[in-house]
Amino acid sequence: MKIAVIGTGYVGLVTGTCLAETGNEVICVDIDQAKVDQMKNGVVPIYEPHLDVLFERNIKANRLHFTTNLHQGLDHADIVFLALPTPEDEDGSADLSYVLGVAEKIGQHITSYKVIVDKSTVPVGTAQRVRDTIAQNAQCAFDVVSNPEFLREGYAVDDFLKPERIVVGSSSDRATEMMQKLYAPFVRSGNPVIVMDEKSAELTKYAANSFLAAKITFMNEVANYCEMVGADVDKVRVGMGTDSRIGKRFLFPGIGYGGSCFPKDVKALQKAGRDVGYDFKILDAVIGVNQKQKTIQVPKILAHLGEDLTGKKIAVWGLAFKPETDDVREAPAIDVINALLERGASIAAFDPEAMPNIQKQFGDRIELTEQMYGPLEDADALVICTEWSIFRSPDFTKVKSLLRAPVIFDGRNLYNTQDMAQEGFHYVSIGRNTVIS
Repeated sequence: MKIAVIGTGYVGLVTGTCLAETGNEVICVDIDQAKVDQMKNGVVPIYEPHLDVLFERNIKANRLHFTTNLHQGLDHADIVFLALPTPEDEDGSADLSYVLGVAEKIGQHITSYKVIVDKSTVPVGTAQRVRDTIAQNAQCAFDVVSNPEFLREGYAVDDFLKPERIVVGSSSDRATEMMQKLYAPFVRSGNPVIVMDEKSAELTKYAANSFLAAKITFMNEVANYCEMVGADVDKVRVGMGTDSRIGKRFLFPGIGYGGSCFPKDVKALQKAGRDVGYDFKILDAVIGVNQKQKTIQVPKILAHLGEDLTGKKIAVWGLAFKPETDDVREAPAIDVINALLERGASIAAFDPEAMPNIQKQFGDRIELTEQMYGPLEDADALVICTEWSIFRSPDFTKVKSLLRAPVIFDGRNLYNTQDMAQEGFHYVSIGRNTVIS
């Protein structure tokens, strides 16, 4: 099939590349000429495992193309995906200006039937707004479909190629048939294509992300309580997770969630509820608790090193909001670093992928090192903010030799507390007893 993907951010680029992988002819459209030139030269502008292999293969196979010309993309395509930004507005709602702006241009240009697919995460009722905007100028038939993405950063390629489910919101038999044909190669193992109305499809994405955010946040609250009463959150987590009604995933405590999806989507659903007179009280709590959780380790750092950190050097491992991505949007590491800088500390940090993005925020206010052990030299403590695999089994003898004192504040519970006691560390984690060196 002939596909256009408007927007080459995280969702758009993964969508276009993976659709090309199954033999479709895909044109990706973006207004950023430099970015388009970069992609034409085979350079992937984001870090996402395995994406580069498919990207290069489909460019060479002449199935994946890039342009800044929206008309070229529309003329080419039978199905047009809108993978445009929906950033958080000042009031917490999703900003639809990019989506509706492109919809207006689509209406002015299309001359034959198209299926317009909302791939962006959008509020309930957006499909109708897109339909109305296109209809103001369109001189031909078209349909608008809601097809929310359920991609996890770091696993997006696998999630797209082997989806647990595909949700299609459509009131058109013709559009539904085309979408089912498009996705048939991805669901050969029997996972469902779930067809529903557009509003339900739009809400499904918000509800799913908000529920997962609530699950993470609840576990963090349990962990904080564990610290107060002397329970071990790891044992509680296992005891809970073996209940099939609860499940094991998203029960790992830490310093809160971040990224481009959970924070924005929870706030957008909260605001959408208020707009119709409904108060999502549970989402109010999730947002408040998560924001506090991001810096839950800071008072513990201050209790150990003193309220004034002037002259103190803190090493930080992990800057991305999660492993296997270079995305630092809403990353807890940012809140931690800001809190420590405000108290006079100097910061040295390392992340396998996210340092260029974090440098855009902090500039020369923090030191970034190319080697994992670089930040540790003469540091008064190590703070771990992201659970990258390379941090899971470090050379603890080397860590101790580089730090001024064997002190680790672990925001992701990477290490066994008994092992850390044997290694001679002062080790502070989340929801577990502190190891005193």
